[in-house]
Amino acid sequence: MPDTPNTLAALLSEEEQGLLDEWIREQLSNGAHRRDLMSEVELRQQSAEFLALLRGPVQQGAQEIMGPQWEPLRDLLSSVSRSRALQGFSPTETAMFVFSLKQPLFQRLRERVADPSALAEATWAAGHLLDRLGLFTTEVYQRSREEVIARQQQELLELSTPVVKIWEGVVAVPLIGTLDSARTQVVMENLLTRIVETGAQVAIIDITGVPTVDTLVAQHLIKTVAAARLMGAECVISGIRPQIAQTIVHLGIVLENVTTKATLADAIAVALRTTGYAVTRARA
Repeated sequence: MPDTPNTLAALLSEEEQGLLDEWIREQLSNGAHRRDLMSEVELRQQSAEFLALLRGPVQQGAQEIMGPQWEPLRDLLSSVSRSRALQGFSPTETAMFVFSLKQPLFQRLRERVADPSALAEATWAAGHLLDRLGLFTTEVYQRSREEVIARQQQELLELSTPVVKIWEGVVAVPLIGTLDSARTQVVMENLLTRIVETGAQVAIIDITGVPTVDTLVAQHLIKTVAAARLMGAECVISGIRPQIAQTIVHLGIVLENVTTKATLADAIAVALRTTGYAVTRARA
């Protein structure tokens, strides 16, 4: 009975080009390849490199794909998975890069191994190996997508909390949507940075776009006000609608020593008076 690792190694070494051609055809025919996202030239390059790197650890009889012998192939699969995640491939399409090798590999084994028991053993070993490598690509793909999503969420947080200078010594941050701990931290950091950059004396926090104010949201606002005061700026909270005012009262929340206004316009007027400016109507 032939030794299974030697059988796979010999197949990969002696029939690499034929196996590569059949594998490429399999990927092009079963939907594993997206022609709109990747050229056939790039696909062939990745596939050829995979087969070349697969041969070494198989020849060494390395069984554990997380071992040092498999590191070059893991690096390749990590690169392939990350690039495909960014290009827009689905998890299934990414994993099929590896799984689609099964059909041509099994066919070559059937042609090479006559003994049924040896063929079954070689087929099982090859399938098990490709399954583990395919699952590895899926894990890397998932981590890559999570990193992209986390980065996009951070960018959205920063974009959704702009701090604008509306007058000399006055900055404002309009809040839209839910105010949670992570977003409060971004608001606080951006606001404090702008206070330092502009030397602002007054910071307006407009919550017109915040749908509800509960105890947690109120605590976040109080923390932001306290941080701004430590930087030498007074805060004015605007956008206190009747419903929000009632909620604050019912919850027993005390916005101590915090100026609140119903509209942003009222808050701007307070900020201007605080900084020594006055707005007057121009004569017609």
